[in-house]
Amino acid sequence: MARHRANYALLPVLEHLGPDSGSLDVPWATFVGDRSSRLTFSVPTADPTDAYLELQAYDVDTYGHEIHVNGTALSGFDVPPGDGWQLWLDAVTDADLHAGENEVRVHRDTASEDAFAVGNVVVHWREPVE
Repeated sequence: MARHRANYALLPVLEHLGPDSGSLDVPWATFVGDRSSRLTFSVPTADPTDAYLELQAYDVDTYGHEIHVNGTALSGFDVPPGDGWQLWLDAVTDADLHAGENEVRVHRDTASEDAFAVGNVVVHWREPVE
């Protein structure tokens, strides 16, 4: 039976997504518009499994925002509404992690006037122990 261990990447974001820089009072966050910066991390195995991510979001008002992993949107509600700080967990099922550099981006739903901030993203996976 193959043995596995848990691994993860912590991605500090501290970004404000919104229609304009005055749409949310978060002086600690950098305004970036409709998409977060490209958040990159390295996976040291060719066989990552059971991946999921956690996202800290502040003051989300509407559904429709998405999290993309390696260019593919995750399924379901990626960033649900909630007052103040929320921690959301989403399985990485429709997108795959791979060995080497991977990318996460948060996309704001531009059909809404919603503005929110992202604190941190943590990506988790299991990898075989050799």
